[in-house]
Amino acid sequence: MPSPKSDAANEVAKEKSQEKRAIPKHDKLQKKGAVPLLGNATLARAVNTSAQRRDIPDRRTYTKTQNNAHPFAKFENLREKGLEIGIPGPADTVTQDKGGVRSALAEVGIGYIGWTQDTFVQNVLPNAARSTIANQLYSGQNPTFSTYNFMMVTYDLSRFGIPDGQIIVGTEQQAFSWQPGGPDRWGINEIAYYQTFFDRKLELKAGYLRNSYEFAGTVVGGNAGASVFGPSSNVLYQGGMSSNQTPTPALNLRWNFDDRLYTKGSIQRSISPGGVFTEVTQNPTGLNGTTPNTGILLLDETGYLNKAAAGSPQTWLRAGAGYNSSNYTSLALPNNRTNPNTFYYIAADRQFWQTDAQGVASRGIYGGFSVMGAPSDLNKVTQYDELRVYVIGPFDSRPSDQISIVATDTCWSNLAVNAALVKGNLVHWDSKAISGTYTAHLAPGIYTSVGLTYINNPTSITYTPQTGHALNFSFSTSVFF
Repeated sequence: MPSPKSDAANEVAKEKSQEKRAIPKHDKLQKKGAVPLLGNATLARAVNTSAQRRDIPDRRTYTKTQNNAHPFAKFENLREKGLEIGIPGPADTVTQDKGGVRSALAEVGIGYIGWTQDTFVQNVLPNAARSTIANQLYSGQNPTFSTYNFMMVTYDLSRFGIPDGQIIVGTEQQAFSWQPGGPDRWGINEIAYYQTFFDRKLELKAGYLRNSYEFAGTVVGGNAGASVFGPSSNVLYQGGMSSNQTPTPALNLRWNFDDRLYTKGSIQRSISPGGVFTEVTQNPTGLNGTTPNTGILLLDETGYLNKAAAGSPQTWLRAGAGYNSSNYTSLALPNNRTNPNTFYYIAADRQFWQTDAQGVASRGIYGGFSVMGAPSDLNKVTQYDELRVYVIGPFDSRPSDQISIVATDTCWSNLAVNAALVKGNLVHWDSKAISGTYTAHLAPGIYTSVGLTYINNPTSITYTPQTGHALNFSFSTSVFF
C-alpha cells in the first residue's frame, strides 16, 4: 500500500483523471455487469482504509480484489514499506507495465521503481560575485547543476508466510557541478528487511537505512515527485540522521496504537559529525559499517496522522528527538572533541480546505510549520523555523499539480559567529528565505518544478557585500520508471 504520505494528490488525481477519460469504456463494462475499474489510490482505500494509514495492506482483501479490479493492484504489495514520504506507484511511471515486464517480475515476487531528478539553480540578481566553480560559496552563485538517479528493488517474503515481509535493495548515483553540494558518488541507498508483528501493531525495518525518508516528514506535500524543492533543515543531518546519500546501519521499530497514533524509534549508526559531505567523502559506496568519530544515534518520533477523507481534512502532528554519542568538534574549544550531541523537532501540517471532498479528498489548501533545534556548542545551525502554505490540486484541469510557498529562518551558533567576528569577517546571525514553487504533473511518471527563492545571506556565517542576497531561479524534472 502507499505509505502514509503516498496517498498524495498527484497519484490519486492522476488515476481519477484516467478514470474520467475512460468513461465510455467504463459505461460499457457496467452495462455488461462487470466490476468498474478503480484508480490505484481508490483501490487502496477500498481495500482497507485503516491499513492504508499504516502503510500495510490487508492481504485477504487485496488477494480477493486484485484479479477483478485495477490492473495495477497486483503491484501494490511490492511497493517499499515503512516510508513517511510518498513515492509514486507503478501506475504513475513512464514504463507502467509496458511489455508485461513488471507483471512478469511480480509473478516471482519482485517489484521495482526507478527515477531520475535533475535540477538547475542560478542566482538571477546582478552583481552576484560570480566566481569559478572551485571558489563558489553557495548553490546558484554560478549556474549549478545536479542529478540524482535511483533504482529500488523489492522482494515479497509474505509468499513464504512472513507477515508483510519484504527485502529492499536500492542504489543511488549523484553528480554535481558544485561539489560541496554533493559530492559525486555512486553506491547503495538502502539494503533493508521489513516485516510486521502482532496483527500489524508493530513494524520492524533493519539494514542500511535512509532515515530522512522515515522520520520528520520534511518534504512539502509529502510526495517525492510533487515536491522537488521542499526545504529541509540541516539540523537533522548535523545531528547524524542518515539519508539517500548516506545510508547507515539501523534498526527501526514503529508501534501503531491505532490507525492514527504512532511512535517510532531508531537505533542508527550516526553519519559523520563533519556532516553529509564528510560522510560521502569517507564512505562513497555507503557500505562501510563506520567512519571516523561516528557513534550511535538514538531517535524517536511520536505522531498523529489522520488522512484526508470526505468531510475529514488531513492532520499530521509529529515531534521527535535525537541523542548522538559521536565525537563532535567543540565550537567553544575548536581543538577538542566532545559528546554527546542532541537535537529536537516539532512539525504540524493541516488541511484547511478540501476543494474536492467527495472526489479526491486530499485536494485542497494546507498550512504547516516546523521548529528544530540543537546545542550551540556542537552545531553550526542551532535553530531552524519554517512556515509553509501549499495547495494540492489547485485547478480542476490540473488536479495533481502543487503550489507551495515556504518561509524559513536558519539561525547560526553564537559561538561560531563570534569566532568569525573575532577574525574580522563580515558575519550574520541567521539566513532567511522565502520560496515559491509550482510543480506540474505533465504525464504519468513525469513532474516538472519551477521555483523562485529569495535568500538573505545565502552563505554560511561569513559573507561579502556581493554575497549578501540571492534570488535563485530553480528548474527541476523528476521522471519515474
